[in-house]
Amino acid sequence: MRPGRKRQLVDEARTEWKVSIRRACEVVGAVRSTYHYRSVRPDQASLRKRIREIAEARVRFGYRRIHVLLCREGWRVNEKRIYRLYREECLQLRKKTPRRRVKAALRDDRAPPSRSNEVWAMDFVHDQLATGRKMRVLTVVDAFSRYAPVLDARFAYRGEDVVRTLDQTCKRTGYPKRIRVDQGSEFISRDLDLWAYQHDITLDFSRRGKPTDNAFIESFNGKFRAECLNAHGGLNRSTQHIR
Repeated sequence: MRPGRKRQLVDEARTEWKVSIRRACEVVGAVRSTYHYRSVRPDQASLRKRIREIAEARVRFGYRRIHVLLCREGWRVNEKRIYRLYREECLQLRKKTPRRRVKAALRDDRAPPSRSNEVWAMDFVHDQLATGRKMRVLTVVDAFSRYAPVLDARFAYRGEDVVRTLDQTCKRTGYPKRIRVDQGSEFISRDLDLWAYQHDITLDFSRRGKPTDNAFIESFNGKFRAECLNAHGGLNRSTQHIR
């Protein structure tokens, strides 16, 4: 039984039975020195707050990966402490969703971009050919210039494919500082996570059910579908240019 729980039982026994600390400790089976002990551990409020922030942005991250992020940010804490605080905050009960390695931006971190390649927005557009075979188009738009550096169509898209496409594009146009993405499986992959970390790129994840968090790409995709896919007969395209 945890010392804190025994201390609580001793207090309850003293209150209910009106007995001394010595007698209550004997009944509960607690050591008096343990009851009188008070932790000298420094305040953990700031660390708890940061753990909660990471967990809210990285809802599939367990305490080990949160520990990795904290170490990258300069926190000098061991994994056991993170595990204890993680459990005390009941973060292990949250629903699972994305896993990430790089720093996740919070909503109040967002400021209007002031130059090209500062913020990109990325998402997928789904369509199908006349044969019924489905395809996906990776769309990327610069939030400042509204320039789309890449539109890449494939029959299947995995995390490693996203990395390959972005790497080829960035070598031509330059690397962005931040990319806004949703919680799609391709964007929460370890491949994209590691690539972004290696190139010092912040993945800015939208909240679930909040498409306005990535309004630039939502607007672009709507225009792309209306002016291109629908206008040119989405179901009549040939497969010869689709990878």
